[in-house]
Amino acid sequence: MKRALGRVFTTEHRRLGVMYLLLALAAVAVGTTLSLLMRFHRVWPNAVLPYFGVMKPEDYLALVTMHGTLMIFFVLTTAPQSGFANLVLPEQIGAKGMAFPRINATAFWLTVAAFLVLISAAHITAGGAPISGWTSYPPLSALPAAGPGQGLGMDLWLVSIGIFCVAAWLSAVNMLATILGERRAGMTWGRLPMTVWAWLVASILTLLAFAVLLAAVVLLFSDRHFGSSFFIPMNDMIDGRVVGHGDGSPLLWLHLFWFFGHPEVYIAVLPGMGLATSLFANFTRRRVAGYKMMAGMLVAIGLLGLAVWGHHMFVSGMNPYAGTAFAMVTMAIAVPSTVEVIGWLATLWGGGLRLQTPMLFALGFLSFFIVGGLSGPLLAEPALDAYLHNTFFVVAHFHLIMAMAGVFGVFAGVYYWFPLMTGRLMNEALGKVHFWVSLIAAYGTFLPMHFAGLAGEPRHYDRLAGPATNFAALIPVERGITYSALLLAAVQLVFLWNVFVSARRGRVAGENPWQSTTLEWANGTAPTRIEAGPYEYELPQGEGGFHPQWESAPKLE
Repeated sequence: MKRALGRVFTTEHRRLGVMYLLLALAAVAVGTTLSLLMRFHRVWPNAVLPYFGVMKPEDYLALVTMHGTLMIFFVLTTAPQSGFANLVLPEQIGAKGMAFPRINATAFWLTVAAFLVLISAAHITAGGAPISGWTSYPPLSALPAAGPGQGLGMDLWLVSIGIFCVAAWLSAVNMLATILGERRAGMTWGRLPMTVWAWLVASILTLLAFAVLLAAVVLLFSDRHFGSSFFIPMNDMIDGRVVGHGDGSPLLWLHLFWFFGHPEVYIAVLPGMGLATSLFANFTRRRVAGYKMMAGMLVAIGLLGLAVWGHHMFVSGMNPYAGTAFAMVTMAIAVPSTVEVIGWLATLWGGGLRLQTPMLFALGFLSFFIVGGLSGPLLAEPALDAYLHNTFFVVAHFHLIMAMAGVFGVFAGVYYWFPLMTGRLMNEALGKVHFWVSLIAAYGTFLPMHFAGLAGEPRHYDRLAGPATNFAALIPVERGITYSALLLAAVQLVFLWNVFVSARRGRVAGENPWQSTTLEWANGTAPTRIEAGPYEYELPQGEGGFHPQWESAPKLE
């Protein structure tokens, strides 16, 4: 019993990394189930469902809120950043562990607490889950009387996000301290693996963005319970009753939330970008093309990502000059992203591709990054965004560039680092089935949403035909999207089977199954050929499989 508790309440970073990934797995299982209920309801709105019966509009909005919150915070932030970084970051820089192991463990358990509080919002509250979306715009989110779930359910949502902010902040501090202070001698900035560069930039964004979100959550909670009026406008009304008690502005929430919200996109995607760069180099047996440029572009994406939040607010009535400024910065951020894509293509061009499963998912990440990114410049234009903003075009854009690219990056990491977690390889045949069906089903789900959005389909309506709206002509498109979504969800069962069966019965991986050249694969028993930035070194046997003084290691010509 004591040994089991010691494994659960561990401070060992690799075990914490696995536990983060298992938490993300639980969140994605719940979030995917909720999304399937939403898809089913949009096609068959009068169907009688278990637990819901005939789903009401407020039930649909509750599903939207919970699905978005789970996937963005507890999957796309937790798995690629906290999960993978804990799994391999210390070894990749030659460190013995994370800088602050107890703070690291505390961050994990706070994340678990935030997850449980959020789930409780849907199951133990009288009014059910909140209905104000994952963005929780006031005044709907600021007034408990605004609708079902806006009482205790909304309070629990705010508490959950507040706890998550603290956990993410502690985790980011730990990663930064590890990268800045625990690197082994000789691991200079020009030798960091690209994954470490990505985690470095994402950690800085986390510190800045989540601090602002935490402040916004505290202010909103104060409006709800302590008589303040940061976000509640004067003379706001609900059912003909004046409820506004101050002179606040909902626009303040939009500024605070989206100052977090757009860097959050890069917090989710940057680790996948760093991993893709490393996998492309490894599986083509080449060095990273333009290493310094690629690292610099990751930093540039992070910096510009802090200055584009206003493009989420083009329809809020902002000053047109401010809208033009945000549009220009948004267009500018496409430049470093394009340089990254060119660097990836340069690495792949003419290389001897080894199309094993991790490489396939890295290529899938590249595909979604390009296709999803193509619609970004359209939404960066205020005139176009005014029409497309509240349509399914936006849903298609961010699901491709953030959700699918992020999730395929996670799959690539799981297949690639599975031997480090279990000592075994996942089944390649099942992995390739998982990849191809997931790729086809993902495009079948999200590409048609662009056309539905161009036709004007709203993204928060629970049905297409009825007294609220009439888009009956789009029902065949919605039906096709739903079938693809069901296939996308079903093929993940192949992945789960592969994970759990391979962990017990998979082929023994050996010391370095991918012939990788980064330090997490060094075993301390033999000379190791390692990658340090754009260079390769032959290191004599030493602690952790690398020489204590990197500067003395001979460069391989």
